[in-house]
Amino acid sequence: MHLQLFEDAMGDPRNARFLAVASDLAYYSQAEGESKFREELGLAGRLVSVDNTQAWIAANEDHIVVAFRGTEKPTAIEGLKDWLLTNAMNLLVVPEGRLGTDLAAAGVGARFHQGFVEAIAEIWPAVLSGVEEEIAKAERPLWVTGHSLGGALALFAAWLFTRKMINVQQIYTFGAPMIGNQVAIDAFNREFKGKLFRYTNQPDPVPRLPMYSLLANEFAHCEEERLLDTGAENSTDSLVKHMAKDAVEKVLSVSLVDNIWNTVVGGIAAHGMDNYRKLLG
Repeated sequence: MHLQLFEDAMGDPRNARFLAVASDLAYYSQAEGESKFREELGLAGRLVSVDNTQAWIAANEDHIVVAFRGTEKPTAIEGLKDWLLTNAMNLLVVPEGRLGTDLAAAGVGARFHQGFVEAIAEIWPAVLSGVEEEIAKAERPLWVTGHSLGGALALFAAWLFTRKMINVQQIYTFGAPMIGNQVAIDAFNREFKGKLFRYTNQPDPVPRLPMYSLLANEFAHCEEERLLDTGAENSTDSLVKHMAKDAVEKVLSVSLVDNIWNTVVGGIAAHGMDNYRKLLG
């Protein structure tokens, strides 16, 4: 019997388990993913891919699920180094272009991670079109999810859906990094109060990112965190305790960036979706 979604049960562990599977299956190719979504979740899915950004739109008679692909493998996650650490302060921007107006609705002073904005901008038209096609067939609850970078993109997509007057039922992210400053996050928390559930594995280093200084870290996380505490120490936290004395003019030195990144890669096993699924039961 397939896992199920329960639309009236906000933050229900059963929903988390379902969407954790969807986030995991988002890493599959079209050919493999189609059968996986059908067999494991009872959903008919198709992969949307634009340049280096991917998402699955999967649906049945009762639900529509959008699952964004993240960056999971240690060899691939190296590509996130510049996004998550190097010159992180400079990457907090007021978005421009097609999505600028929609994201500006977060309020005066809201700033977002530039790399994540660029990634969602690439794929958003195709994702919106796909979801609108499904809604045209029949209106059903829309669920948005993703792991790692996919979790960050899921948050942006949920915000953009609401700007298009498309209701988002619930949002679940797994091991997602921070996406913006406190002003932006406050707006997301208001918009999705009681609908957003951010799962983190205690030793997973990625949810601690981006960061560049203990003295002035303007990035913040959305509520509501659901901590999957394994009792293991987060090695990134240990390193952060020693960061302030090494930070100069609120910018991390090249050597400190490398030290942090080595720590992140060293703890990356805890970031894997297999760990999140195991902890969720």
